[in-house]
Amino acid sequence: MKRSALPVALAAAALLLTACSGDGSGSSGKTGAAPGPSADTYGCVTQAQAAKGSFSLDAGTSGGSDVDAYYQDSDAGHAKVGVIFSHQRDGSLCEWALDFPAFTKAGYAVLAYTSEGDVTEVIKAGADYLKSKGVGAVALVGASKGAAGSLVAAKLDNPLPVKAVVSLSSPTTYPQYNAAIAVTTVKAPTYFAAEQTDSPFNDNARTLYDASVAEDKQLKIYPGGNHGALLLQDGALPDVLDYLARHAPAAG
Repeated sequence: MKRSALPVALAAAALLLTACSGDGSGSSGKTGAAPGPSADTYGCVTQAQAAKGSFSLDAGTSGGSDVDAYYQDSDAGHAKVGVIFSHQRDGSLCEWALDFPAFTKAGYAVLAYTSEGDVTEVIKAGADYLKSKGVGAVALVGASKGAAGSLVAAKLDNPLPVKAVVSLSSPTTYPQYNAAIAVTTVKAPTYFAAEQTDSPFNDNARTLYDASVAEDKQLKIYPGGNHGALLLQDGALPDVLDYLARHAPAAG
């Protein structure tokens, strides 16, 4: 796979969010120990944020163990729609830390996790957890491997309906996840994006878009050569929020 480390973005996240320290069909959505003053900041959220939102997500059959996760309700509270973020290979939930405020301000609850296990199983567990928080539907946002896994997850049975999928730099295929096949059955509105010189992911985005049978689909190739979650910081964030507002509105 392509580059997986995000040193610049993660350093920025750590500085901007004042970090204090530096990674199935699960149906229970258990949180393990309740968040507290010593909750894990993961190297990218503040201690105050960690105390409210860091937890261990019971991912059921995903590797047989809990995964690090972070949850935040919308700024207004009692969010009706949640966004589940799935990182790229060798990445972490910190890929998305800079973007949480934009989504919560727009009215969404956010849930991100760190796992090299089965993306589809963790997404199911995440949806179950969001359901326990009163959320009624989800949108899936994934980067690279996480995007391929999100596309596959969208065609599976989930605890909550999947209203939209955002695929950032997805490969057409990845071990365990055949996105090229998934898009031929996924009807949920899907946003495909990559950057112009990020080969082969630029061509993969076009291939997936052409094969997609989504009720509404959109393709955007941005200038540059960044990959995965970095697209949100490189121009894609307003477009993604606009797409979700139309197809997975925060009001539910």
